[in-house]
Amino acid sequence: MNYLTEEQKRRVDELLSQMTLDEKIGQMNQESPSIVGGFDVPFEELIEMMTDGRISKEEFGNIMSSAKQDFHEDAIREGGVGSLMVQDPVKVNELQKIAVEESRLGIPLIFGLDVIHGFRSVYPIAVAEAGCFDPELMEATARMAAKESRASGVAWHFAPMLDISRDARWGRISEGPGEDPYLASVFAAAKVKGLQNDRSDTDNYVAACLKHYIGYGAAESGRDYNTVSMAMHLFYNVYLKPFEAAVREGAQTVMASFNDLNGVPCTVNEFTLRKILKESLGFPGFVVSDANAIRECVVHGIAEDDADAGVKAAIAGMDMDMGTEIYRKHLKEAVLAGKVGMEVIDEAVRRILSVKMWLGLFDHPYVSEETMHRYDTLPEEHIALARKSAEESIVLLKNENDILPIKKEAKVALVGNLADSREEIIGAWAMSWQEKDCVSIYEGMKAEFPNVRYFPCGGPEGDINESEVLAATDYGDVIVAVLGELVSMSGEAASRADITIPGRQRELLERLLTTGKPVVLVLMNGRPLALEWENLYVPAIVEAWHLGIQMGPAVAAVLSGKKNPSGKLSATFPYVTGQCPVYYNHPNTGRPGSKSKFTSRYLDVTPGVLYPFGYGLSYTTFEYSDLTVKEEQDGLAVSVKVKNSGSCGGTEVVQLYMQDVAASLVRPVKEMKGFEKICLESGESKVVSFCLKKQDMGFFDNEGKYHLEDGLFRIYAGGNSRDCLTSEINLEF
Repeated sequence: MNYLTEEQKRRVDELLSQMTLDEKIGQMNQESPSIVGGFDVPFEELIEMMTDGRISKEEFGNIMSSAKQDFHEDAIREGGVGSLMVQDPVKVNELQKIAVEESRLGIPLIFGLDVIHGFRSVYPIAVAEAGCFDPELMEATARMAAKESRASGVAWHFAPMLDISRDARWGRISEGPGEDPYLASVFAAAKVKGLQNDRSDTDNYVAACLKHYIGYGAAESGRDYNTVSMAMHLFYNVYLKPFEAAVREGAQTVMASFNDLNGVPCTVNEFTLRKILKESLGFPGFVVSDANAIRECVVHGIAEDDADAGVKAAIAGMDMDMGTEIYRKHLKEAVLAGKVGMEVIDEAVRRILSVKMWLGLFDHPYVSEETMHRYDTLPEEHIALARKSAEESIVLLKNENDILPIKKEAKVALVGNLADSREEIIGAWAMSWQEKDCVSIYEGMKAEFPNVRYFPCGGPEGDINESEVLAATDYGDVIVAVLGELVSMSGEAASRADITIPGRQRELLERLLTTGKPVVLVLMNGRPLALEWENLYVPAIVEAWHLGIQMGPAVAAVLSGKKNPSGKLSATFPYVTGQCPVYYNHPNTGRPGSKSKFTSRYLDVTPGVLYPFGYGLSYTTFEYSDLTVKEEQDGLAVSVKVKNSGSCGGTEVVQLYMQDVAASLVRPVKEMKGFEKICLESGESKVVSFCLKKQDMGFFDNEGKYHLEDGLFRIYAGGNSRDCLTSEINLEF
């Protein structure tokens, strides 16, 4: 393995040579604590119930504290477990002691957990954080999460989630970096750096786990776990790109996705796991299944039974089984029967041991007493970083008549059940936060606006409180309505067929608007929403997503003008749900959509999209001019002048796009090729320069062959993917 020293490689090989077949297969087995007696729901389902809102975090804690748990201690002693999902450092040390001191070979366990957007210092969900267009900030939040989790014994993050998604109906769009392969690749590299690169101390880094490999975000009709069919040029040019970038950055592990890809489940897909990931990309680490995914291959219909599924998964390149014990129960018999070669087992175990060696677990298996209490109280720098990332992720969608920012002395009527909820700011798949660290929007607003009053009125579920609506409209000079989705309405197993604002919240907005008073809509949600009606009638709209523990201060800072919003959208917002899937970098058709009847359009919706990828307003304005494109030996020198033409300082994300106008395959109408975030004072101008390498102007065909083809290229620069300056150039490669 190229990330180990020669001495470490020797230690791995020596250990492997001493292992029995049972011990090898044990390393390929990941377990979760089992709940026994009195409560017959598996631990994995309990986790799902908590993350999707069926039970509260407190209820989950009560169940775990009162139920008897089986941590598979006997199996650990026998060398039958390679990994566990536990986050209590005391229990981690207890189980690690069994593995290191009581098993025959003393191989340490690796403890893994879903740490998608922060451990205790929860920061914005990925679809929001990607919109900060700041790779250094993305890296910093990942590094913070790595340090916090390692202090609890968790040395393996099931993150980053790198699924490209172009369909906002899919709930898990919240967990990934959006629709664009370039931005997702920048996000991927930054997250791997943050999780893995501070190796000054074993307490500072973890192993990243890239998920879900591959195509999961393209689930048909946006329905979770659904089938995926795609042309292979999309596989190579879009969905593989962020995984490739993360592997290039040194990612240690990969998690295969639930879905089938063109008829073969990714769990048993030898083409994606062996040929592409391990051979073509040269991935040196190990691959783990998603929860229960090997067993689900029987339900898929690609395996006859558990034993058959285990054989197919191992041969395909699945190194570790998450949660089914299929490898432990059936793989030895398959090897002895000649169905699985010993070289398959040895390769998988070598990869697993190598990651454990890289993590320093053989030399530092335990969490020290000092380390496990390091984050009993969150450091100020972690709180500040969570707030910074929250502020940078907020997107201003509309600001008619400059309603925003709100004057500090204004009487603000804060409306909506979500505004005073600490739980609902956290977002999907956050598991290790504590309520005492969370600041709700109401709490943040109280610190910023002395004359704010809170009126719940209603929310995503339930009725409207008429008396509270009357009181709010009577009190406020400005009405701030915090509306959107519950955390349980996005994330895993939370696809929605209708992505308008749920419940009676639109009706609540109508009541507020009839007063004629200024209304600001602050959205809390885990996906792009269909906001055609809101965009027509609400004068100011702020996309605040689920921003984590510092959401309240971040939202208040933007509404007051202390922070000029600079976030951009990492995913397109449609007018209506029926446009999904919708994305900016689509191929053209022979009849592009227009007002003419016989074009690619819907009869009942305006052509185009409501808010395009890369879109986001500011309290100032930016003008683009003087786009120049010059050919150099290895690429194009592109420059554009950007001027702050407004009355205050602001930050702009300058975006570069390209179109290959005529090629051997139909290419997208635009593809992002670069961005730069700049700060300009009022009246200040700056020339922003990009180098677009010729090598990056090609594409893969359906056989995976890369093409650089002569011809006409259009170069675009602007503040979003729709509103751009354009230049053309002919190239010969």
